[in-house]
Amino acid sequence: MQTQIETLGWTLEQWQLAQQDDQGWQRLQALLSALPSPAEDPAWIDLASFNELHLQWQQLQELRAAGESLPLLGVPFAIKDNIDAAGWPTTAACPAFSYTATEDATVVARLKAAGAVLIGKTNLDQFATGLVGTRSPYGAVPNAFDPAYVSGGSSSGSASVVARGLVPFALGTDTAGSGRVPAGFNNIVGLKPTRGWFSNKGVVPACRSLDCVSVFALTVDDAVQVSHILGAEQDLDDAFSRRSPQSAAVGMPERPRLAIPAQLEFFGDTAMQAAFEQARSELASLAELVEIDFTPFSELAALLYQGPWVAERTHAVGALLAQPDAMDPVVHAIVSQGQAYTALESFAAEYRRQELARCIQLQLQQVDALVVPTSPTLRTLAAMQQEPLLYNAQFGTYTNFTNLADLCALALPAPFRSDGLPAGITLIANAWQDFALADFGRRWQQQLPLPLGATDQAFKPAAVTSKPVAPGAVRVAVVGAHLRGMPLNFQLTTRQASFVEATQTAPEYRLYALANTTPPKPGLARVAEKGASILVELWDVPLANFGAFVAEIPEPLGIGNLLLQDGRSVKGFICEPLALCSAQDITHFGGWRAYIADLKKSQETLV
Repeated sequence: MQTQIETLGWTLEQWQLAQQDDQGWQRLQALLSALPSPAEDPAWIDLASFNELHLQWQQLQELRAAGESLPLLGVPFAIKDNIDAAGWPTTAACPAFSYTATEDATVVARLKAAGAVLIGKTNLDQFATGLVGTRSPYGAVPNAFDPAYVSGGSSSGSASVVARGLVPFALGTDTAGSGRVPAGFNNIVGLKPTRGWFSNKGVVPACRSLDCVSVFALTVDDAVQVSHILGAEQDLDDAFSRRSPQSAAVGMPERPRLAIPAQLEFFGDTAMQAAFEQARSELASLAELVEIDFTPFSELAALLYQGPWVAERTHAVGALLAQPDAMDPVVHAIVSQGQAYTALESFAAEYRRQELARCIQLQLQQVDALVVPTSPTLRTLAAMQQEPLLYNAQFGTYTNFTNLADLCALALPAPFRSDGLPAGITLIANAWQDFALADFGRRWQQQLPLPLGATDQAFKPAAVTSKPVAPGAVRVAVVGAHLRGMPLNFQLTTRQASFVEATQTAPEYRLYALANTTPPKPGLARVAEKGASILVELWDVPLANFGAFVAEIPEPLGIGNLLLQDGRSVKGFICEPLALCSAQDITHFGGWRAYIADLKKSQETLV
């Protein structure tokens, strides 16, 4: 049936372009008609009715008529069924728990306000307890590549419908890896944000202090675009919501330093091990790999299910725990363990968590990110029935510690295993470096000729000629001593600024070598006539660090607005006109590098 879907495998960009025509409603109707029902497809728990879909479409037309900005106009999406949508049942994959939501979760409301259309709610490991995708009365969600294998969980349904190209993106949740393991098992992108960046209001908690709403998409660009909408502002109605300090890097160096565990465990899965070695070889062409001691990560990962955080799951399930017949037996057994912990044990574990988290954060400050296999192994549905707890624990080897240590993560498609099954990698960094991970994730996805999910669509870079400025950053054009390799470049790099591109100004400027400056500095002036295009570099400076950067700029220089050759306007270096009277006009060099090279050549000739 899926082959009849015209939009199968469309990215977010393809949907956005298509829905600008007058066939948007018909396109959504056709998609809903072609989708198999939840009885036929265990990835779904509930699908929109045609009336519900039409109501959403009518509301969008009203917003459109009112002049509202709708960047996701008519784009369908799905949500994990532990996330509320007004008028829809929320089950958390437990019928006895089910209730009808009276309002949208904040993340759903923001997507709808951007024009997106909710088409269905997806299956999950009950109460988001599991990394397998099998612990649900609505059925096990099969792997999108081979139905004999697990899909991964707990966000199994959301990953499946994205991997199969039914929707361009879907929301999951991630406490211990639920937004990453299914991505790795289904060859898609899984963005696990910094904890507190996306609101959890209207989300059934698993471990409320650790939970994150996550994003599944076919490309990094799509996941990032959705994240801009979800994390646009802090949600004061969510007690765990946080505001970004806007001081973290929003990009990575041209050749970043990536940490990798010195000892990797694959639990005898040679196909997964060989796939990761291939990924490691690809990574080495893009980054410097630095082996690190993984012991504190492993110890912290063990705390999640072998420590008192299980009691948070017990708290979330509440009185339903007294009805074991109403719950999946494996989930009930896990959640029941939370009753055994004392307050003393909880405080002791929290102190150890903080110690390990500090150790991990300090390790990660020495590199640009950590890279790990998303999962060390992949199991069949039959095998999971034999060892449901052991194999689930193995899946979390490289995920369980992330939220406990307050880290962000990005799961990425990687070279396939020899048996044709996916084998992903995950980038991990300290909190608020989400956009830096995405920056490298884009490069990684462009490096590998992989299909999109389980579709036959090939990856194509987004048709964007320039990288957008990340929220919380200021784009600055530098023209002289702050260029890469120049003496003041450290003033950018030590403030977590990220190189974007080399480009040129509009042909309206003249460049001067200023007198009596150390180190030598240029002055750039916009002129009414006889101007030229001057080579510059664009850097994204975290907003919280921008003031300190500007404070170091000496007179006669300052920061103003600079016009680029392609019409963009950015912040850039300007110069007081009085200083130009004693300066040397070097416009004919076209840029500071050429002038400095010529100056050095002249000095060498004199010697």
